[in-house]
Amino acid sequence: MIYKRAKLEEIESVVLAPFALKSAKSRGRVHPEPESETRTAYGRDRDRIIHTTAFRRLEYKTQVFIYYEGDHYRTRLTHTLEVAQLGRALARGLGCNQDLTEAICLAHDFGHSPFGHAGEAALNALMQDYGGFNHNTQSYRIVTKLERRYPDFEGLNLTYETREGMIKHETDYDKSDATAYEPDKRASLEAQIANLADEIAYNAHDLDDGLRADLFDLAELDELALWQELKAIAGWQTWEPFTPMVRHEIIRELIGRSVTNVLEHTAVNLHQYQIDSPEKAQMHPTNLVAYAPDFAQKVRQLKEFLLAHMYRHYRLIRMQTKAERFITELFTAYVKEPKMLPTDTQWLLERGSLHRVVADYIAGMTDRFALDEWQKLFDPYSRA
Repeated sequence: MIYKRAKLEEIESVVLAPFALKSAKSRGRVHPEPESETRTAYGRDRDRIIHTTAFRRLEYKTQVFIYYEGDHYRTRLTHTLEVAQLGRALARGLGCNQDLTEAICLAHDFGHSPFGHAGEAALNALMQDYGGFNHNTQSYRIVTKLERRYPDFEGLNLTYETREGMIKHETDYDKSDATAYEPDKRASLEAQIANLADEIAYNAHDLDDGLRADLFDLAELDELALWQELKAIAGWQTWEPFTPMVRHEIIRELIGRSVTNVLEHTAVNLHQYQIDSPEKAQMHPTNLVAYAPDFAQKVRQLKEFLLAHMYRHYRLIRMQTKAERFITELFTAYVKEPKMLPTDTQWLLERGSLHRVVADYIAGMTDRFALDEWQKLFDPYSRA
């Protein structure tokens, strides 16, 4: 038996929870298209996202460490894959739509500029008089306008629910203007899951990468209640060697505890507030997918620790300062002389403002490409 779209939609109607979004009830695409014979609407969104240029570029975009710092640190691509895995696990556990959750997770960081948040901050400063720059809004811009893979429309023509989930993606660092997507409503449960999956992933892998890079002393972590619990679960004593295997065990427990806590607390919320439809979930005044308050406080302490001891570590500040210089000098040079832009980018100037075209071009660069471009423009011995 072949499980074609109609069968898959039937399975969704039976298996998924009443508050999950069903692909058969999607609000559709901006440009009408024949439905896929073998994929649900959200499964098709996910597939389109994976096959984009923007997705492949994530391999050489900074998560925290620039690519030349080492082969084993997370990149924006490995981060995205970890978020997607966690998103599917959470969606599965709650009876939500896994395909929709995964699609939102896979596209949530498309708009990141080279060099991570330092690159984004530099671009935003440069674009202050021209609409600013926000990587979440840029992700949306990529899937609705900048990717060109179809002859009849710009972007990927994703479903309303995937686009809404992307523009309503929010963490402590991200929030975008969702005016066109019923701003009085919260994100769908699937999009809320993507938010938490993102947070769980970066908390765990930033701690992992920070430990690998020796950015902080193990004794400094002892001030964290969560670290004490993780040490106890892993059975590691301070006087014992902190081996890579111990580190793996602690990070694995951090992820496992985070996922379990979100599942359990969210289930309580859904029951307590009698959420029995997607509409009711989105009209609830607060996010339903969340940590329990006591665990949320422990996670907050971990994030504050990482901010103080990792993101503000002198080694990262040096990288960020260099990144801001590269981005600023590239941007200034292209704005001053647009004819230095590639031919296939110059024609966009007929349709958009100079500063936005330059911002789009730079934001799409990988770290490696940005460094190569900088060298071509500013190294007198480098050939263009």
